Amino acid sequence: MTTKSIGLAEPLYRYLIAHGAREPAVLAALREETASHPMVRMQISPDQGALMAMLVRLVGARRCLEVGVFTGYSSLAVALALPADGRIVACDVNEEWTDIARRYWQQAGVANKIDLQLRPALETLDSLLSDGAAGTFDFAFIDADKTSYEAYVERALELLRPGGLIVVDNVLWGGSVVDADNNEADTEAIRAFNARRVADERVDLVMLPVADGVTLLRKR
Repeated sequence: MTTKSIGLAEPLYRYLIAHGAREPAVLAALREETASHPMVRMQISPDQGALMAMLVRLVGARRCLEVGVFTGYSSLAVALALPADGRIVACDVNEEWTDIARRYWQQAGVANKIDLQLRPALETLDSLLSDGAAGTFDFAFIDADKTSYEAYVERALELLRPGGLIVVDNVLWGGSVVDADNNEADTEAIRAFNARRVADERVDLVMLPVADGVTLLRKR
């Protein structure tokens, strides 16, 4: 819903980016190209990318999941933070958008770290579970269709090891979660998802007002 942190005035946001996010040139170039895309609102912000890179390093991630690639900013930010043997299983259904992502992954020299799965994400996640991958992943990022968030997180919790981390995007949904007049399907899905997570004893959680709101879920 927004490509910059919600609630920040533009001058303060520019200051935050200038002083709080070391954006690599290849990420800046991808962000600049995506700025003219009609669906640019789907791209994460530089501060969110920097946060995710930091989290990947903090948890010592090597095996990662991504649900929702778009033009590849988030997967590129994570791939750059991974060690040489790190890998991402990246799920999307749009070949046109992910062709842009592939170009920048190649340019950054991290294409070998990213296994792009062009099919419905639940098929990929269920396939991983069927192949015995439960408990083998360290980190997951979920940023796709909001009405499927619950299903994505349930699979991710099975696939993550104890202590693994899930980052869920758009949990404030442009502020619509507190708009009583907004009863759209995506808004209702995010409200329900947020309510379930705060009561979910399987995870530790914190919701942060970064970009359009992110929730961090640590598997207990």
